Amino acid sequence: MTGLRRRDEMKSHLESELIAFSEIHSVSANTVTGNLLILFDPQCNPFRIKEMITEVVLRFSRQLQRSVEKKPASEVKSKPRGGGISSFLQSLWSAGAGRVATEPKPKVKRPANLPSVVPFREPQPWHIMVTEEVLSRVESCPEGLTSEAVALSLGKYGLNEVPQPSMRSKFGIFIDQFCSVPVYMLTLGAGLSALSGGVADAIAIMVVVAINAVIGFFTEDDAQRTINSLKDLVSATALVKRNGGEERIRAEDVCIGDILVLRPGEYVAADARLVNASHLNADESVLTGESLPVHKSPAVLEQEDAPLAARLNMVYGGTLITGGQGLAVVVETGRSSEIGRIQSLVTEAEAPETPVEKQLDRVGSQLVVISSVVCGVVFVMGLLRGTGLIEMLKTAISLAVAAVPEGLPTVAATTLALGIKDMRRHKVLFRNLDAVCTMGSVQTICLDKTGTLTMNRMEVTRVVSGMRVMHFKETGFKSEEGDVNPFSMDELLRTIHISILCNESEVAVVEGRQVINGSPTENALVHMAIASGVDVGEVRSKYPRQEIRYRSESRLYMSTFHQGGQNGGFVAMKGSPFEVLSKCDYHVKDGAKHFLSEEDRAWVEAQNENLAGEGARVLGVAYGVREGDAEASFVEMVWLGLIAMSDPIREGVQASIEAFHRAGMETVMITGDQSPTAYAVGSELALSNGRPLRILDSEALGTADPELMKSLCAGVNVFARVTPSHKLQIVQSLQSTGKVVAMTGDGINDGPALKAADVGIAMGKGGTDLARDVADVVLEHDDLETLIIALSDGRTIYNNIRKALHYLLATNLSEILIMFVSGALGMGHPLNAMQLLWINLVSDIFPGLALAMEPPEPDVLSQPPRDPEEPIVRPDDYSRIAFEGTVITATSMASYVYGLLKYGRGPVANTIAFQSLTSAQILHALTCRSDKHTIFEKDALPPNKYLNLAVFGSLGLQLATQVIPPLRRLLGLTPLGLADVAVAAATSVLPLLITEMSKNTGKDPNK
Repeated sequence: MTGLRRRDEMKSHLESELIAFSEIHSVSANTVTGNLLILFDPQCNPFRIKEMITEVVLRFSRQLQRSVEKKPASEVKSKPRGGGISSFLQSLWSAGAGRVATEPKPKVKRPANLPSVVPFREPQPWHIMVTEEVLSRVESCPEGLTSEAVALSLGKYGLNEVPQPSMRSKFGIFIDQFCSVPVYMLTLGAGLSALSGGVADAIAIMVVVAINAVIGFFTEDDAQRTINSLKDLVSATALVKRNGGEERIRAEDVCIGDILVLRPGEYVAADARLVNASHLNADESVLTGESLPVHKSPAVLEQEDAPLAARLNMVYGGTLITGGQGLAVVVETGRSSEIGRIQSLVTEAEAPETPVEKQLDRVGSQLVVISSVVCGVVFVMGLLRGTGLIEMLKTAISLAVAAVPEGLPTVAATTLALGIKDMRRHKVLFRNLDAVCTMGSVQTICLDKTGTLTMNRMEVTRVVSGMRVMHFKETGFKSEEGDVNPFSMDELLRTIHISILCNESEVAVVEGRQVINGSPTENALVHMAIASGVDVGEVRSKYPRQEIRYRSESRLYMSTFHQGGQNGGFVAMKGSPFEVLSKCDYHVKDGAKHFLSEEDRAWVEAQNENLAGEGARVLGVAYGVREGDAEASFVEMVWLGLIAMSDPIREGVQASIEAFHRAGMETVMITGDQSPTAYAVGSELALSNGRPLRILDSEALGTADPELMKSLCAGVNVFARVTPSHKLQIVQSLQSTGKVVAMTGDGINDGPALKAADVGIAMGKGGTDLARDVADVVLEHDDLETLIIALSDGRTIYNNIRKALHYLLATNLSEILIMFVSGALGMGHPLNAMQLLWINLVSDIFPGLALAMEPPEPDVLSQPPRDPEEPIVRPDDYSRIAFEGTVITATSMASYVYGLLKYGRGPVANTIAFQSLTSAQILHALTCRSDKHTIFEKDALPPNKYLNLAVFGSLGLQLATQVIPPLRRLLGLTPLGLADVAVAAATSVLPLLITEMSKNTGKDPNK
């Protein structure tokens, strides 16, 4: 529709006017594509919709014409390119009927004085108040608010918006790239170099700093944008009663006093007190962690401090209505809602400094001390020998440059960036660079149950019928004797029939496949029937339903009455096993009806206890004859059996738990479920790794002080009935014991703990926006198995950074030693500042990066997590580094002495030493691949094509310094003879042979 393109005023007019028609539910106009998307009542004729659009467009045209006529000629702008009203109408009539809209335009006129910051309101015990008192306090009535009352409420309490977690700005991300000790040292060295006349050196140093900053910035910014793109593009809406009718509005326009219309599939827009309800059920798993829908009732509660999950007359923002219908008056919005209060916990929780940041800062501080001492000693020693002040200042700066591994920031940032890129291929998104490495150091992983370990849906697992216990899977039923065909077992087939007759779930065919709509429990029963080969539609047609009596607090079962059968009609019943069993006098076994003896009852009750003890939800199923209309009008009730169902474990989760244990990690499950259910899931997943499973109910936490919390949480495998604040306490208590803790979650209630954890891991597909916003890692496909890959990569990347750092420190030490020793012995300085910088750039960056791309070691996931307090360079590593640096220094000094003896002080001796030292450092990268295996051991190390390319490429660049005159002059070098080249080559290969042979002494360098 060309007339809509780039016409913002037309977009606003269309959306605000069309939504006023009762037949239209929502409207969205796009000024980029020219599309107009409309969701309208299916009963409405599409041509009527076209007439409405025409009317609105013509009205807009008249308004536009009047506004143009009132303006002076000088202010009248030409018509925008792309067509006007007539072309819009023409395109409208050729486009056909509208499509489903993305979001509706608000119908409420917002007051101009909306408060920018709405203070928290003190929580009120709405659940213990009668409905009339609640309505009076919020100044509302069952018919809903008027437009004037809405404006007053919004002006007083503000919009129904929860403040979103602040995102780092692009500028903040960029500045963070410069906040590290190595960068500070390089910048200081560049400044001193520029002050002493070495402008070229200073520029070269800062180029390295800039490369590091650019890599880190683009990687982190891209990761943040990718995660933000996962947010829902559709705005939440709410159906409310206003001005005597029902209106659909944006969730943010819901105000205190609004009457919410609750129907299946509707998300609750704000915290509300029920006014009335009919068989209303709500899925509150994202808020409370309870996996089963909660039955809601408007009845007044007596316990003022009842937990959130027990407030059955309340519905909360962000939860989903799964069945029934009702009305509720909004009592809390925005920051004062339960979601808003959880958001405040997210804001208060501080993300910890990552282990990699700590380690690199520690190494940087050590380098500052070492380089300062060495530079100071050399500077003073030179002055005492009579060397000029400026010359010694340049020498000291050269040593400072040599002491700082210029490649370290680039190697670390690039390695982590490559890790993030690799993880994206596995659908794992990292918000920042350091989270990759932190993942590899995780010692305890806290797993949210609902939606992470389980599917967050119900599934039939076992059926007890005809006094036989049968397991059920997609492939069918199986008992101890083998496969069971329900069409050959009368009592089992009757059990299936009754479970789908006493059931409100509907089965529809969409695009050739069956779709089941209803509550999770009843959906599971229908799914069992379909998987068993039962035609649900045929059974329901044969026995049409006449009446339903729903489960209530006084009768814990549901019953339906049907036509058909031998007596012309019968009752189908399902519900609490004890209540259903108490109404039965008979049971069916081997196709025949038998009297239900006390022994039979005891056996059924024992089976029920066993199933319930395993955490399953158990239903009893029966049928009988109905006489009269009274409640107790059932006669000859026949017991059919028990049906057990549970929230199934996600595929691959059990293998993931085993992999976590092999990797030396502790697994902890945190759930809002009751203790029996939580214990059953924990046992099935073997969370305790062979030890007795320890479970802790949140009641034991209470208001425990931090020290008591620390002792309570130690060694616990399962935490049951926890709240969002408890989750945060648990994570922080585990961290206080010195452990690196990861937390997985998908719900709003997981937000605070996700942010506080060392690594917060959110579900990208089934998770909430809040969870994704605060997490460090997002699993795009909710697949826990990808965490194993992330764990392997995290450990490998950390090990590779250690290898690269080992290489950088050893080679830079050789530079310091050769400058220090030659100066101390009065032999002059074999290398100038530009040569030192060239050595660092050529030998540090490319081989260092290649070492950081080493393939994972075969046993990387069989090793325990590293101690987070262990330095990235251990004390025993320094002895190995000192040995390797000394060997390189010794051979390079030997080449320098050769040059001095043959040519005396001057460019030839310096060139020989420069070529020997640089080539030896490049080849030393091969030694740093492993501290146990040598390059001569066949198949001991996997191939690393990047390292081969880096070594040969760097050697090629080094050769260019001899054959390209301009480069040779820039570095202060001179051509060498064949004998000199042979000496330089021999002294560069010798360190590689010595260090490799030292690995075969039988001594592990890491011990």
